[in-house]
Amino acid sequence: MRTKQLHLFALMAILVLVISACTAPAGSTAPAAEAPAAEAGATEAPAEETGAVSADAWTTPHPILSDVRVRQAIAHCVDRDALIDSVYTYVDDEVKPTLRMDSFLPKTHWAYSGPYQDYPYDPDAGAALLDEAGWTLPDGAAVRQNAQGNPLALTLTTTDAQFRQTWAAVAEQTLEGCGFDITRNHIPADIWFGDTTGLARREYELGAYAWVGQADPSGISLYACNMIPTPANNWEGQNSMGWCNQAASDAIVLANNTLDRDERIAAYNIVQTEFAKDMVSLPLFQRAEAEAWSINLEGLVVDPTEYATASAASWKLADGGDTMVMGFSQEPASMHTLVESAAVQAQIAQMAVNPGNSQYSYDFQPVSQAELSTIESGLATNEMVTVSPGDMVFTADAEAAELAEGTRIVQNGATVEYDGSSELELPQLTVTYSLKPYTWSDGTPGSIADVELAYKINCDENSGATTFTTCHSIQNIEYSDSGDLSWTITYLPGAQDPTYYVMPFSISPKAHIYPSHQVLSDGRNLADVPAEEWLTLPEIAEMPLSAGPFYISEWIKGQSITMQANPYYEGGTGVQTVIVVFVTDTNQAVAQLLSGDVDYLEKATLGGGAEVQTLVDAAAEGRVNIEIIPSPTWEHIDMNLNVE
Repeated sequence: MRTKQLHLFALMAILVLVISACTAPAGSTAPAAEAPAAEAGATEAPAEETGAVSADAWTTPHPILSDVRVRQAIAHCVDRDALIDSVYTYVDDEVKPTLRMDSFLPKTHWAYSGPYQDYPYDPDAGAALLDEAGWTLPDGAAVRQNAQGNPLALTLTTTDAQFRQTWAAVAEQTLEGCGFDITRNHIPADIWFGDTTGLARREYELGAYAWVGQADPSGISLYACNMIPTPANNWEGQNSMGWCNQAASDAIVLANNTLDRDERIAAYNIVQTEFAKDMVSLPLFQRAEAEAWSINLEGLVVDPTEYATASAASWKLADGGDTMVMGFSQEPASMHTLVESAAVQAQIAQMAVNPGNSQYSYDFQPVSQAELSTIESGLATNEMVTVSPGDMVFTADAEAAELAEGTRIVQNGATVEYDGSSELELPQLTVTYSLKPYTWSDGTPGSIADVELAYKINCDENSGATTFTTCHSIQNIEYSDSGDLSWTITYLPGAQDPTYYVMPFSISPKAHIYPSHQVLSDGRNLADVPAEEWLTLPEIAEMPLSAGPFYISEWIKGQSITMQANPYYEGGTGVQTVIVVFVTDTNQAVAQLLSGDVDYLEKATLGGGAEVQTLVDAAAEGRVNIEIIPSPTWEHIDMNLNVE
């Protein structure tokens, strides 16, 4: 192999691969320092910040990657199983197919209709495609070249994290086996995900990073033709691949402009079919996560997008015991679900605050909500209404604003600026939500006043919440006065949340109701306490009342949290006591599971290192149970179809 020289484009190319264990269900993102938030939109910068880049830059076809045959050859020449082997020594051949992807959606996602065109590791097929594309291998040479003698050279760059160095080296090796000359370049993540560098400015050839799968696929900003960032549009959009397939673009717009599930599935199927055929981005593998539990524990359900604690009410011990012990590597800072987002807190809140709605397999299921309030069920309508200047609408920037000249709105999937005078029609959602009857852990039946208190606090600007998008999208709420637990929300014209059918503030593990009847230790009623004081209320931050299967009975800071069965929980529970112990050392946590002192280790506590192999070996001997789960976080290599 000749000495690798960075050509001009390689000097600009920057790439990072996200290195973070996904410790939360779908809908969350990897750490902000490492991963971009899907559909976040590009940060705009003044034209002078783009330097000497011309307005028509990034429109010239890449001399190598603009040929679909080369892109398909890359897919055939990357041994994805070898990549998985390199970073997950404990993943066996039976699990690998569950980690491999053939689409931008996991195979268990509701919008996945595959299988789609896949590209098995096949160097011969890759070589044939390269020959057909004019990239041939001279006798005795290791690198292919075209008729002009230019080498088949591409740049792949990643962070210096060991995880990334490991699998990127294997990808380099397998691609070189097909005659590519691959140069890897490890640079900081803040450059790749910078506002005016890296991914945002399409400064890459092969760009690898990770997305976190979510219940709603979204996708317009990623795959629509008008979302290709260039200097001409001030770098708007996240379609940094430069992919414009009109059939796919039209379908992704349709998928995000209807709330009908069947229509969305059909539209996403078109996008995924074209995505696989054009091979503009190679899905590599979903991260492997592991959860382990005692052979004495029954009823535990593990899932890629839901915590095992969602099944807590069904947990039982085979030996008839009534106390189950969980090992967590971290301790929650607070049990105030509105402001605390740590995964450990979320799991405890799921058991001992409110169960909310579950989200198994990239979808939602009603738990405390009586049923999902879909249009199909008749609980929601989405009618076109006429709006005029001065009317409040929900804008393309996810803000409530008076309609006026220049207001950015979404019409037929496109963001446009209102001209200030013409008649305008926007869709308006009206949704009725209902709760199942419930009883607080102090024996008080739930009431519609609990729901009213939830909106009052969660939408208070002084509550400490980090976002008020849902609150701002609401035009009006009508609470039932007939004694049932239902209410109807009319959203602002233009507000079209794809998950409208899930009651606000209820997606597990967020608490969506508060005990409006509760009298605090200082004699005040909880409903009368200002939102800003809730952050430090012991009755909220430490020992909240519960409408879930358990309630917190003791919290010994730095050591443990003990939960007792809520005697008023509908259906009851199996075990009567759940104790969470805080074990910061993974090896110690594994040892406690093997010794029987701990019954369950969740994915973040267990991690993905050598400790997993220890438990895999123990499981083979029948000592523990372990399951390797395809994480919502998935790796991929994007291919930039244009050059500057």
